[in-house]
Amino acid sequence: MPRLMLTDARWEKLFHLMKSTGRVYDKPEHRQTFEGILYRLRTGIPWRDLPKEFGHWSTVFRRFHLWSKKGVLAHLFKALANLADIEWVFIDGSIVRAHQHSAGAGAATLNNESIGKSRGGNSTKIHLAVDSGGLPIYFELSEGQKHDITHAPSLIEHLKQVDTVIADKGYDSDAFRELIANKGGKSVIPRRRYKNTPQERVDWCLYRYRHLVENAFGRIKHYRAISTRYDKLARNYASMVSLAFMLMWLPMYC
Repeated sequence: MPRLMLTDARWEKLFHLMKSTGRVYDKPEHRQTFEGILYRLRTGIPWRDLPKEFGHWSTVFRRFHLWSKKGVLAHLFKALANLADIEWVFIDGSIVRAHQHSAGAGAATLNNESIGKSRGGNSTKIHLAVDSGGLPIYFELSEGQKHDITHAPSLIEHLKQVDTVIADKGYDSDAFRELIANKGGKSVIPRRRYKNTPQERVDWCLYRYRHLVENAFGRIKHYRAISTRYDKLARNYASMVSLAFMLMWLPMYC
């Protein structure tokens, strides 16, 4: 039997949240299906190569695709993240390589699938906000060549409240600082050296903890389906990222 990832208590917690969406019925095979999805998250193998213990690969994939389309997997992450301590919020972006199998989605010409082309090849960027403990709060996907600051306002707008936002020099923008101030928060963002604007006072002691958001990226990139994007649809890759962040939150509950 392949190695599983969920204890009985953690599965009960997750299944309760899944049923609360009104889109998942109580079926005994759901646990093995979910474990199959997590197995693929951890190993990054093609869906067709899933061990038979999880059921037929097409059944597991169809269930994953359906739960992704209905927002069930994203709901798990959002529900668990309600415990977030957002006194301090750290934001950053990280690039992941997009495998050649992720290209060529049928709807790519009609819908942006968050795959960008650059000198380094196809890539996707994850824009992330984490709380005071380094646990994920909210994320978005974009093409790999997009600058971090383009998604920074959206990360802030999705927070319930804004106290202190910490980011690196890539977020050096007066407009972004003003947005944070208008929401009643304080920004800890150093200025770039080449600017004529003098350096403002920065809480360097607090800035040192910016590694928390980098640690979060490091943790989810242990999962091979995250460190390399194989999914053609941005929605499905986002669901995989949601599952990885969900696994970071689960120990806080059980």
